[in-house]
Formats: sequence, C-alpha cells, structure tokens
Amino acid sequence: MSIYFFETDAQQQRYLTERLPNETLNFNTEPLKTAAQAREIADAEIVSPFVHSHIGADVIDALPNLKMIATRSTGFDHINTPSAESRGIPVSNVPTYGENTVAEHTFALILALSRNLHKAYVQTSAGNFSRVGLQGFDLLGKTLGIVGVGGVGRFVAQIARGFGMNVIAYDPAEDMEKAARFGYTYTTLDDLIARSDVVSLHAPLTGSNRHLIGSHNLTKFKRGAFLINTSRGELVDTQALLCALDDGILRGAGLDVIEGEEVYNEERQLLLNPAATAGSLKTALTNLSLLRRPDLIITPHIAYDSQEAIERLMNTTIANIQAFRAGSPQNIVHT
Repeated sequence: MSIYFFETDAQQQRYLTERLPNETLNFNTEPLKTAAQAREIADAEIVSPFVHSHIGADVIDALPNLKMIATRSTGFDHINTPSAESRGIPVSNVPTYGENTVAEHTFALILALSRNLHKAYVQTSAGNFSRVGLQGFDLLGKTLGIVGVGGVGRFVAQIARGFGMNVIAYDPAEDMEKAARFGYTYTTLDDLIARSDVVSLHAPLTGSNRHLIGSHNLTKFKRGAFLINTSRGELVDTQALLCALDDGILRGAGLDVIEGEEVYNEERQLLLNPAATAGSLKTALTNLSLLRRPDLIITPHIAYDSQEAIERLMNTTIANIQAFRAGSPQNIVHT
C-alpha cells in the first residue's frame, strides 16, 4: 500500500520506516496544501499529514486512489472531513499523546511570565545585571482559570494544585467526578475571566468558538491578568489582545500558538507573492508586531514537542494504519 507522510523530519522518517517495513512509504518534509501537490502523488492510498497541511476538498478530489487519511495530531480542523466522508474515506487522529507534555509547557510559560525570566535573560545576555523591572509574583494563592478541561486541562489543574493555586474551570461538558478528582470547580466563562490571575486556554477549535477570547470579553479580564494559549491560535483575536495589552488590562501573555500562524511560517513567500490577499498580509504584519513586545512570550508551536510525546504520536499513527489495513479502523473522527 502506498503511504505518503507529510511534514516529517529525518528522525521521524527512520522511526516510521523501521516500524512499517512491509509498506511502501514516501516522505515529504513540507505540508500538503494544494491539488497540484496531490496530483503528483496520485498513487497515494494513505496520506498522513500534520497540522500545517490543509487537506481540502480539492486535495481529496485530486487523489483518486485515496483510501485513508491518518493525521498525526489530535485536532483535525485542517482536514475537510465531510469531503472525505462523502467518498467513504476514514480519517483517523491521535486522541491522546501529549497531555502532560502540553501542560508542562503551559507552566513553563506561566513561570517565565510570573518571574520575568524572558526579560531577565535578554537583559543579562546584554551584560546588564540590574534587578529593576524584574520583580515577579508568587503563584501560591493565585487563581488559575482553565478554559477546556480535557486531558491537557486536567494535567494543568494538577500542576497548578501543586503550586498551591486555586483552580476554576469552564467547559461546556461538565464532569463533576473529574473536577473533584483533579481539584477544580466549574464556573461560567465570564466569571472565570473576571476572577482569574492567569487564564489558560485548552479548548479545541470548532466552528463556533473562533475568537472565543476577543474584544467582547477581554475588557472583562481581571486587571493585570495573564493569558496563556497552547491550544489553537484562532481562539484569540490577536488585534483585541494587542489592545488589551496596550490598555493594561492584561499584564502579559504566553502564546505557543498565534492566529494565522501558517501565514507567519510562510511570511517570506507571502510577501513575495503578488497574489497574496490584504488579509494575509495584515496577519503577517500583526504577527511581526507581536515579536517586538516585552509583555509577550511566543514559542513556535512546540508545546506538544517532546521526544516521548512524538514517539506516542507516531506509535498511535502506526497502529491506526495497521488497524485500517486489518479491516478494523480505529480512532476515526466524525463531523
């Protein structure tokens, strides 16, 4: 069976080759985004993308032999699942692989902001050992608001309790047993925003929650609070976030994801592209302005990226492919 993996590095390619010895594997370091790319791999029976690929209806239509899509991610908003379903093509994902990994990165951002580590590093690297402007604050006794208490959110709650923080949570699907076990209480989104010293986002991106945090509620944040996003960039309206920072409503933010980050990743190509839209150019320029702010810490979508998490991700993807080949597909997503 002809299998094409996209967005893979040399280490991942070796790992997959060793564990799928009887399959015809093809690797590409770049994402799959266009029908033109798809037409070059018309023999593909299984395609395995990562989050920067865009498997739209046009890409699916350009793959006449496609039998399965095995995304190496939990989220699947980069795949047009209705188009796949209309052709009877199952789409599998990796439901769990990095809950603790993302939670640990979340707290790395929280600690860096609370103790001004990013500012201190830049300052001391320049030979300035002054402590002026670097005073931090304790996490003990502060309130952490978690938006989305799935696997990652629950790990974040556990870590927060270890720091002696009070934990409140918002999730449309409340689970009282897990809330009691992991030490958080449910509240509304508006109440969480108003009470939290730190708000951390761990919700999936859906059709209804784009800009979950935006101009309509950023003014309701506790003044001087911090916002953390290790989930999906589109959950936060970037322009509204910048205004909240400028107005002093938020003291800072830690972002592992940013709105339109694929535009940022392809910034040079975008600026040289005469067909680029005004919206895409605006997003690129906005994202550039984020990098110049001392009240922001931005990491390049690496919260999930530990050695152990990637191995778990690859192992589940391999198992998904093997299960499909055996006639018992698993981890199939539905629209």
